[in-house]
Amino acid sequence: MLLLAFFQNLGATELILISIAALLLYALPAFIAFRRGHQNAAAILALNLLSGWTFLGWIAALVWSLTAVEKR
Repeated sequence: MLLLAFFQNLGATELILISIAALLLYALPAFIAFRRGHQNAAAILALNLLSGWTFLGWIAALVWSLTAVEKR
């Protein structure tokens, strides 16, 4: 209930900024994987998109993106 009252008092600009920040945080595991050149970056992106909405799926994608990268 307190959270609902908080969002009702925000203007459009604040809601847009919060939404952008949330989307960037949601995509963080995929960004990390691609930035590090992870060999499974596409699979991490798929996991992030398909099950990242669950907290457990997001944590799994984050941990996977931080695992060791094989040098080619």
